[in-house]
Amino acid sequence: MSKVLLILTVCSVILTSCASKKNIILFQDIETYDSKQDTTSSIVKIKNNDLLSIIVSSADRKSAAPFNLPAISRSNSDITRINSPERLQTYLVDSNGEIEFPILGALNLKGKTTIEAREFIKSKLLKYIKDPIVNLRITNFKVSIMGEVRSPGVYTITDERITVLEALSMAGDMTIFGKRKDVLVIREENGVKTYNKLDFTNKNILSSPYYYLQQNDVIVVSPNGAQVQSSASNRNAGLYVSIAGVIITVISILTR
Repeated sequence: MSKVLLILTVCSVILTSCASKKNIILFQDIETYDSKQDTTSSIVKIKNNDLLSIIVSSADRKSAAPFNLPAISRSNSDITRINSPERLQTYLVDSNGEIEFPILGALNLKGKTTIEAREFIKSKLLKYIKDPIVNLRITNFKVSIMGEVRSPGVYTITDERITVLEALSMAGDMTIFGKRKDVLVIREENGVKTYNKLDFTNKNILSSPYYYLQQNDVIVVSPNGAQVQSSASNRNAGLYVSIAGVIITVISILTR
């Protein structure tokens, strides 16, 4: 009986390995992928509640100075203010898509790329500054990564272009228990939440509008069936041990 049990166990392991391989290997049909794809979805646009760092400079520093927010101390304490490094203030994009800019007043930047926003502000400054230089970036670009990854959390993105693959790499990649065929990406656009499920075993993910992430996207990696079953088994481990003990006892009595 023990030999039969051993054979069944080995066969089960082999069959499970073959089945799970298809669920683990990424981009299984990548050889047929057409590299000519539209990457316009990778362009990040300014949204409500974005925080913008905007620095205006020029050969004439005095003429540019009034258009910059004053730097503030990192601490409100008068004791530590002397030695504390200062930081630049940021502009909050309000619910109307506007920021309040020194001298220029309200500027609507919603829907503009950072390049477009720079050029827009620069055109407004030409009235006051000769050859102005505008440096603008989104400072609160972050994505949240949850579920079956090695290091879930909120990650700040210093660049304006990041793929879902890069984001998962930042979180240490999916664990072996992550469901690679059903990764959820949640996004908010114009006040409306949208979502899409990505199949990492399929090449089509590379042309998905969710392949390039936007600010505040949320990635959720669900556990696969094995992990769910394992978790349930762990919770009921005591019960299973008790049942197994009863079964073994009954079998030993019957086989005497």
